[in-house]
Amino acid sequence: MKKLSARRRHPLAALVVLIFALALTGGLWAALAPTSSASADASQSLQVEEGKRLFQVGCASCHGLNGEGTNLGPSLVGVGSAAVDFQVGTGRMPAQQPGAQVPSKKVIYNQAQIDQMAAFVATLGAGPVIPTQDQYSGGNVAAGGELFRTNCAQCHNFAGAGGALSEGKYAPSLAGVSAKHIYEAMLTGPQNMPSFPNSTMPEQQKKDIIAYVQHATNSDTNPSYGGMTLGAIGPVSEGLFGWIFALGALIGTAIWIAARTPKAKKS
Repeated sequence: MKKLSARRRHPLAALVVLIFALALTGGLWAALAPTSSASADASQSLQVEEGKRLFQVGCASCHGLNGEGTNLGPSLVGVGSAAVDFQVGTGRMPAQQPGAQVPSKKVIYNQAQIDQMAAFVATLGAGPVIPTQDQYSGGNVAAGGELFRTNCAQCHNFAGAGGALSEGKYAPSLAGVSAKHIYEAMLTGPQNMPSFPNSTMPEQQKKDIIAYVQHATNSDTNPSYGGMTLGAIGPVSEGLFGWIFALGALIGTAIWIAARTPKAKKS
């Protein structure tokens, strides 16, 4: 007992006890604390639950409580998180009213809420996922121009200005559209647009098209030098159109003047 009492009075006794207590606490925490994967799963589960709540408030009236679809909206099973990020992130969804085509409008959800709804819809069935930045940046403008003219210009115009389609539908202008949303549109094929999965159009080609679109629709990199662009289809086509239009207008004016000129009387 005397030896134990003496050790207790030792100047380093308190330090030894403190170190032992900290080691014991750290060991217990390592053994009992949740793992990082468990924390990630809990966070993902919470995001899905919050996304489901937002979905049932803002989307279920058309798409059904579980995304099964109704007569007002299609099924969302298998559309993937990329489709949600595009449709909601561009303001197309929730739709204000039915029509031939749903236009883009002011976005009413913030990005965190969009991610939550996308996480919920992703649980309904496997589909395209939201791309990362390295998937839609670093493309080649020249290569993208060739790809765009081959695959996209028929609807969106050579300069991405958009164009009319049948039955009240249209291909929207691509000016001001973010690179991520352009990538998601190619990946998911919204509304009248066909989809271009990686098996059909590799990721690098998508990057190239995005680089071209951003170059062609940016006034800093592709300025307008005045006059009517007529869709920016080139000087030969634009000149031919102008010549035919001007010549037709001159002929029509001449006929109109001749028809209203009084005939001279015979002497």
